[in-house]
Amino acid sequence: MGFNLILWCRHPNLVLSALVLFSCSFGLFSANDEVGTAEGETFTVSSFRYPQTRLRPFDLRYIRVDLPPWFSALSIALNSDVDLDVSRIERVPMSTLPIICFRDGSPPLPDTLNTSLKDSATSGINGLDVEQCFPMQKNITMKLTNNQISPGVWYIGLFNGIGPTRTQSKMIIRGPSYSFIANISVEACTNSMMRGDFCNSSVYPLSCAASVVSNALEAKVNKSMLENLVTCKSNFEAFCVHEGVPNFFSLDIMNVAEEIIITATNIRFNVTGSNDISLMCFVRHGAMPSVTSNDYSIDISKSPLVIHSPLIGRWYISIVPVNLTKTQDNNVRVCYSVESQVPQCPLGKAGPNCTMDSYLLQTFVRRGSTPFESYYLPVVGGVSYDSANFPLEPLLENSSYIGEPDNVWTYFLLDIPRGAAGGNIHIQLSSDMKISYEVYARFGGLPSLDSWDYYYANKTRRSDPSVFFTLYDSSDAKVNFYIMYAREGTWGIGLRHLNTSSDSMKGLTSMSISLERCPKRCSSHGECKFSFDASGLTSYSFCSCDRNHGGFDCSIEIVTHQGHVRQSIFLIVSNAAAILPAYWALRKKALAEWVLYTSSGISSGLYHACDVGTWCALNYNVLQFMDFWLSFMAVISTFIYLATIDEVLKRAIHTAVAILTALMAATKATRSSNVILVIVIGALGLFIGWLIEISTKYRSLSFSIGISFNFSQCFQTIKRWIYNLAKTLLRRYHWAFALAGFLALAMAAISWTLETSETYWFWHSIWHITIYTSSFFFLCSKANIEDTENQLPTNGNYELTHQDSLPRTG
Repeated sequence: MGFNLILWCRHPNLVLSALVLFSCSFGLFSANDEVGTAEGETFTVSSFRYPQTRLRPFDLRYIRVDLPPWFSALSIALNSDVDLDVSRIERVPMSTLPIICFRDGSPPLPDTLNTSLKDSATSGINGLDVEQCFPMQKNITMKLTNNQISPGVWYIGLFNGIGPTRTQSKMIIRGPSYSFIANISVEACTNSMMRGDFCNSSVYPLSCAASVVSNALEAKVNKSMLENLVTCKSNFEAFCVHEGVPNFFSLDIMNVAEEIIITATNIRFNVTGSNDISLMCFVRHGAMPSVTSNDYSIDISKSPLVIHSPLIGRWYISIVPVNLTKTQDNNVRVCYSVESQVPQCPLGKAGPNCTMDSYLLQTFVRRGSTPFESYYLPVVGGVSYDSANFPLEPLLENSSYIGEPDNVWTYFLLDIPRGAAGGNIHIQLSSDMKISYEVYARFGGLPSLDSWDYYYANKTRRSDPSVFFTLYDSSDAKVNFYIMYAREGTWGIGLRHLNTSSDSMKGLTSMSISLERCPKRCSSHGECKFSFDASGLTSYSFCSCDRNHGGFDCSIEIVTHQGHVRQSIFLIVSNAAAILPAYWALRKKALAEWVLYTSSGISSGLYHACDVGTWCALNYNVLQFMDFWLSFMAVISTFIYLATIDEVLKRAIHTAVAILTALMAATKATRSSNVILVIVIGALGLFIGWLIEISTKYRSLSFSIGISFNFSQCFQTIKRWIYNLAKTLLRRYHWAFALAGFLALAMAAISWTLETSETYWFWHSIWHITIYTSSFFFLCSKANIEDTENQLPTNGNYELTHQDSLPRTG
């Protein structure tokens, strides 16, 4: 952008003219001024349909998209069941906000976004030079052309909630979920020399070959660079175009180069009488340039364009004639030729005039179950391969200090393999004295003071803090930082020497560069895990933090120590409420129920002690199964206890319920629907018990109805049966205790619905207290059956208790 600013300050009218002319003619003319308004032909490079995928709270999903250098457009169609009003987005907590993110080269990490999410994805795309995130919508359809984005690997990330709590382990996960279906296709121009929105702009590749050095270039370039000089030219000898008509060229940089020199030669007019000319040159890496979207620009008719430390990849060049001298002949054209020189340093050298040392780092794969973990060591003698650390002084002793003492660099080149973009570059420096180096990192080329992606100079001078640049343990004698989710491909690491003439060079400094899965091993507060994107082509790592920490590296304390103690006490001690129903069951000699309530309270306390990280008596899964299974059994047994049936039948019902609840506890025990299902099963058990009791004690009713042909008498019999049944139920239970039990059960249901990830510890403790209290009240509501059922009725016509009350007929 420095070239643009200088050019605008010196020649504002020139840039304005180029803007008007370029905008009018872009995409409408071929390189030789032939009209080409028709759309070019395209073909589908790849087309993927991702099936319906459901994202639960705090879930994420990555989709990798590969764009070849010759692609023309990327089409994305996402359909989801998200019902979100973008105009009210600020009212939605970030922890429950569904968003979609785009990033070039590696998976996005939006947890530390500093920008607002007000725009929609379809209207907010702005070149995607950096990570961009938008609120998820019901339907998202977009088409991105090769004028908007560059080829390579792109990642789409879908998140259901972001923030530090996303990686925090939770006792429960509740909240809105959403599902999506994605259709992604990549198209390319049938003609490999065509580009643009409609594949109607010709792009002429510059063919490269070793060349003979001119005298002018020999005077400007170091001799060692001339030995590896490559000259690139078009197959066409000259181009003749009208004013404002752009010509497009492409140049491929395959390896690390020192610079690119773009020159226009043989500039002339096709008619006589014109001598003033300006050729505006716009250059852009990876995408088609324009007046408003370019990396470099200059009037190439006045001087060549020099790009120092160019990035690896394809560069696009546009040349536009502007401000041609007006003549009577409207057919005036300007003719020119284009060529570029790419000087390269010999092996082991880099930097200006090839005076700096450069080392290629070899990859050493670490053994383990985690993919792509490795460390890098220089391919030179004297370096031990047994350790990831290597000393710097033996590598730097041959460095040349010609020129400015504070502008001496040593470079390291490393490669991130394909599919490893979900890993992190870990760079460490340690010294027995003050470190006298600054560290710069750049993807696709060598870094410098003007061109870098990340850097660390000292505590106050470093890259802006972000989720992709994480600094740890910084001091005068130690540097430790991570580059998160590093892009796959070539990375250049530059060490800038400080105080090269002082005694600081006498210190011993070691360096290590490694590719790790989780930063700082999740800060010892979590477990490092890995997964794959939706296509299965890229693995990415993430931290699963403990109950008290969160963030992408588990370094953020979400629950303090005091809060952890408070939550532990609430969740464990609240199970003491099981003493109430256990005591009453023991008093009534209901030993099976006493064992259930006692075991349920103990297992729940042990489970929650393990769940909050206090102490695990057994395996976590075993404790969870025991907690849910015994809780289910305790609730259902309370209902069955209220029925007065034979103990043999009770044992049969208990056995069937034990099998059913064990299956529920073993398969998705934490489902919210299980609470309703358990209450339904318990009520059904009570109802079955009542039916058995009624069929045993009152089966004479059916005989009386079947034999009596007097409708009035039959109606009176049924009426008296219903009356006596209601009277029996009123005598059977103490309804004040039953009402208290229903109130406690309602409070338990309310506390269950109020549980969230943040308030689980409180409302679940209330759930423990209220559910055990409701069981206690229900147990107390059962009256003494022997005292009520043994009272004989005083009415001699009480037919429900006299099975022989009807006269028998022969």
